[in-house]
Amino acid sequence: MKNLLKLESLGLFALSIWAYMELFPNQWGTFAWLILAPDLSFVAVIISKKLGLHAYNFFHHQGVIALAILIGFYWQIPLLLQVGIIFMAHSTIDRVLGYGLKLDSFDHTHLGWIGKSSFKNHEQ
Repeated sequence: MKNLLKLESLGLFALSIWAYMELFPNQWGTFAWLILAPDLSFVAVIISKKLGLHAYNFFHHQGVIALAILIGFYWQIPLLLQVGIIFMAHSTIDRVLGYGLKLDSFDHTHLGWIGKSSFKNHEQ
């Protein structure tokens, strides 16, 4: 199932890249500057671990991102549409690489354990 989810995310990544090419063909510099922006949400961990987890999940949640894309498209807000597509590309490639939404810690995601705790994926 995990591989099927990764394949699904790869398809959404390809769709994000295609949409960006179609809608913002000469703005790859903006894409390069913003592709890692969702990870800046980690800074919220300075305030608290819980806030850091919630901030990370908010900026990586594909439902929230899709809503931003729809609002940007429908109300013709190009910057919101552009940022939404870039954040979708980021979120989907994260999922392909195994980085999912965070549960109770930064190494425990909805796709399983990552990093130094990845051995927990094999424990039963």
